[in-house]
Amino acid sequence: MLINLRDIRLAYGHRPVLDGVDLAIDAGERVALVGRNGGGKSTLLRIVAGEIEPEDGGIECRPGLRIARLEQEVPRGLEGSVYQVVAAGLGDVGDTLARFHDLARRLGEGEDVGNALAAAQAAVDAADGWTLAQRVETTLSRLGLPPEDRFEHLSGGRQRRVLLARALVRDPDLLLLDEPTNHLDIESIARLEELLLGWHGALLFITHDRAFLRRLATRILDLDRGRLTSWPGDYDRYLAGKTKLLEDEANANAAFDKKLAQEEAWIRQGIKARRTRNEGRVRALKRMREERRARRERSGLARIAMDSGERSGKRVIVAEDVSYAWEGRPVVRDFSTVIQRGDKVGIVGPNGCGKTTLIRLLLGELAPQSGRIELGTNLEVAHFDQHRAALDPDATVADNVAGGRSAVTVDGQSRHVMSYLQDFLFAPERARSPTRVLSGGERNRLLLARLFTRPANLLVMDEPTNDLDIETLELLEERLVAYEGTLLLVSHDRAFLDNVVTSTLVFEGDGRIGEYAGGYSDWLRQRPAPAPADSTAPKKPRPSPKPAKPRPALSADQRKELRALPGRIETLETEIAELQAGFADPERYAGNPDKIAEAGKRLSELEAELETAFERWETLENAARSG
Repeated sequence: MLINLRDIRLAYGHRPVLDGVDLAIDAGERVALVGRNGGGKSTLLRIVAGEIEPEDGGIECRPGLRIARLEQEVPRGLEGSVYQVVAAGLGDVGDTLARFHDLARRLGEGEDVGNALAAAQAAVDAADGWTLAQRVETTLSRLGLPPEDRFEHLSGGRQRRVLLARALVRDPDLLLLDEPTNHLDIESIARLEELLLGWHGALLFITHDRAFLRRLATRILDLDRGRLTSWPGDYDRYLAGKTKLLEDEANANAAFDKKLAQEEAWIRQGIKARRTRNEGRVRALKRMREERRARRERSGLARIAMDSGERSGKRVIVAEDVSYAWEGRPVVRDFSTVIQRGDKVGIVGPNGCGKTTLIRLLLGELAPQSGRIELGTNLEVAHFDQHRAALDPDATVADNVAGGRSAVTVDGQSRHVMSYLQDFLFAPERARSPTRVLSGGERNRLLLARLFTRPANLLVMDEPTNDLDIETLELLEERLVAYEGTLLLVSHDRAFLDNVVTSTLVFEGDGRIGEYAGGYSDWLRQRPAPAPADSTAPKKPRPSPKPAKPRPALSADQRKELRALPGRIETLETEIAELQAGFADPERYAGNPDKIAEAGKRLSELEAELETAFERWETLENAARSG
């Protein structure tokens, strides 16, 4: 056993965050910690790391235990080269290595630092630091990090990778990760998964990325209302067990409350309850009252309502041969698509590839350098910005949503802003707080609350899942699936993409964007096989035949046909419904048998056409998936 926590207790004010937590971690385990935002998960990680002390309880560690932690936020003011930041994870020896590395670089650039370099080399020799130097180089290589880049100039995702390297270079027995996939693109997340699957030490991690969790976790810890429960096995087994546990808890609470109500009714009878033979029953009632007061109710789920506004035109966005380059680098090249009303389109690609540029092009905010973009009619656009630029950090939570007013209009109904914010799990006192004190998950919920006060038939969401807990994520999924408008979704959450989108645009390099039916997993099945690497070395003849060149699952015309079919089916169903309503109206064809025959013939034609359209849709969908 690496570490053992017994009866850990910690409270902020009168609210217990950790209420008698027990936790033991063995070598080689990969343990996921899940729970609501603000429930104390990061606090528990900091206690395990030894950064804060619990108010009560005991902690036992294996002698010599090495623990490293990747924090959720990038520390402010951290700067230097990537090599320096990573080597700092080794303490004083790391600082010596970083100095030697920097002097060696400067000597290579022609500076006269030979004496200083010799002194630094002697210091590394004295500290027996060359093995550690090799560890730094290996870690940088495994995570694809250029050692000379300046840390402060990197993107948020790359900074997180550098901090992970700084934790790994210590070769810890126990690695603590707090939301390690935040701000990483899908390729980086997959690389991180492979790295951690091969990790020899134990792992305790917090994540709301369900695909990441399913791939890595060998045990799930659930932190709920200050209590920790352990669920051996995978995530799906935990979900089934947790559901059953909550059902049993609800049934037990209902039975207890019914009994309490009966006893309260009895005590109100007055003098009879105070007779000697009933004193035991009175004492039992007092204990029940205390137990009821001590019960911690589970906080409710967020309630998200979305107003899709008036219907847009059938065609929302049409792009034909669109190209755009930045400083000579192609961002979008020869891109064509048709986005129709009701489509839910995922946009996937590495960080910095141009996803935001593509959205600006599609919305008409940026003019293409060649090709054309045509926007549909009657569009009402709402935009979720991953950088949360729409929030004023000095304004209160309520003012950020209502702009100083006491009420907001949601789905055509006027609601008091405090009541509306409670739907997003903001208590009144929290709604009066300045926005700058909110956690990442709370800021995301606030931006969603602000966004959904506006009717929109075209919803643009750029990384909406960061920092949201799993329950809120799943609720947002449900609302987006039921949303009747059109959705453009940029996300690195693979499960979220699979559950929401109907098609996916994928940046495939050199400005090329592929379009695929379905979500992320569907794209994995459909994507062309990678081209073989070039090599000048002679190769032996292969006994197997040369594989055929991979082809797209559907031609361009077939993809266009597949996109158009849902709209065509909707039109046919509407016309059929109107004809059927006519037959039910005795006044419509009264005294005109010819019109009745004509309508009956038209109905048969439409039903046959609808059946053919459904069969064609199924054929093209199957071809897209199997390609």
